[in-house]
Amino acid sequence: MRELLLGIDIGTSSCKITVFDREGNDLASKTGLYDVFYPHPGWAEQRPEDWWQAVCSSIKSIFAKTHIHPEEIKGVGIDGQSWSAIAIDKDGKVLFPTPIWMDTRAEDICTELNRRIGEDRIFELAGNPLKPSYTTPKVLWYEREYPEEYKKIDKILQSNGYIAYKLTGAVTQDVCMGYGWHCFDMKNGTWDTGMAKELGIPVSFLPDIVNCDTIVGRVTEQASEESGLAVGTPVVAGGLDAACGTLGAGVIDDGDTQEQGGQAGGMSICTDSYHAGPKLILSFHVVPDRWLLQGGTTGGGGVMRWFEKEFAGEERMKEADGEAPSLVQLNDIAEKVAPGCDGLVFLPYMSGERTPIWDTKAKGVFYGVDFSKTKGHFVRACMEGVAYALRHNLEVAEKAGARSDVLRAVGGSANSKLWTQIKSDVTGREIVVPASDTATTLGAAMLAGKAIGMYESYSEAVKLAVKDTRKHTPEGGTKEAYDKAYETYLSIYEDLKDLMHKN
Repeated sequence: MRELLLGIDIGTSSCKITVFDREGNDLASKTGLYDVFYPHPGWAEQRPEDWWQAVCSSIKSIFAKTHIHPEEIKGVGIDGQSWSAIAIDKDGKVLFPTPIWMDTRAEDICTELNRRIGEDRIFELAGNPLKPSYTTPKVLWYEREYPEEYKKIDKILQSNGYIAYKLTGAVTQDVCMGYGWHCFDMKNGTWDTGMAKELGIPVSFLPDIVNCDTIVGRVTEQASEESGLAVGTPVVAGGLDAACGTLGAGVIDDGDTQEQGGQAGGMSICTDSYHAGPKLILSFHVVPDRWLLQGGTTGGGGVMRWFEKEFAGEERMKEADGEAPSLVQLNDIAEKVAPGCDGLVFLPYMSGERTPIWDTKAKGVFYGVDFSKTKGHFVRACMEGVAYALRHNLEVAEKAGARSDVLRAVGGSANSKLWTQIKSDVTGREIVVPASDTATTLGAAMLAGKAIGMYESYSEAVKLAVKDTRKHTPEGGTKEAYDKAYETYLSIYEDLKDLMHKN
């Protein structure tokens, strides 16, 4: 019987389930869709129960449609989107829809806490600024808006922790996802109960902290019936999707860097010492004794999905008639436009912006529109705008003491050779592309493999399972155009910031 690993990725728009062998070969994958709800301006929430249903149906589909058997799965790893606030009662019932990472409803709570406790004190402990996207203010928002239901809360879980709970019944908090809390000591990986009390967070809400490769439990009979996994299959805690994608890209040593091309954009720089920057995001890596200094932007691959949905009707019709997929057609017309996009510059602040400007009021902007601009210009401007956001974060990280020379690109955006080359040219970095579509679930599966002894070390896991597919180096002749456009990019936000805050 084969010995296989299963990775579960709880993304923003879908979950992905992938089965791997020891060498990292993708034997089967399935995606399950669910909705994001936007009931009010600044709100973005999901139902964790939808995640679980999508996970179960996807796993069962793999077993039904392949020759993979449940007994062959020797370990399960889970990664998930950041900064959830999943409130469960003593029976495990979810009490509220969870605000997700792009939700900014609790901005006023952050303002009050930063004033009362002090931004510097909070940052010194947590290594992260107190912003509405994080878990902390969302929980306090529950208390203010739903005081009676709030009294029923037993624990607050993260996205991967919720799936681990559904699979095993174990209530845990992995060390990597601790960065969503501002009562989490980022230097030592422990709860600070004193700060929890100052923030107004009941200590009882905080699950025990475990390492990401800890086996937290085994698949229960009920979870087996719902998911199709074999009873007793080991499940590890897992961690942040970006961190698992970083591991799945082969980033485990100081200075190694992952470039994120999923729904959100950004980067994760691996460090073996503490480097915090108030304009960036700091978490523990899923690999022990490592941190990740991260840039997280709202405009990543989701920008192109938005553009395709709203403006690619013609391309979808052609796709239905047998031509290339609509996104490939958009890529082709963008490739015909010169670097710098003939002066068209895009700010990809599609749901406010996170790092490094931390502005919930920031707006997406196209600047430089005139009669000469074509659809191809707008597509390329979207790609270049995301690349400028990446460059901005890398520059801020370097000032915080974390320099990277080579980026390892993952996520759907990395499938576009044009977009990856644009990022290489804009940042001046070499970009290596491993198996981009499976890096995140691979990282989650590698955690399970290390936990059950399939890999002796993470170095061995990376050597066996991570495979590079291509490499991009900065092309000569583009630097001047991109440097000029990047300066325009920075200026547009500064010049329009006050106007953005009025509307």
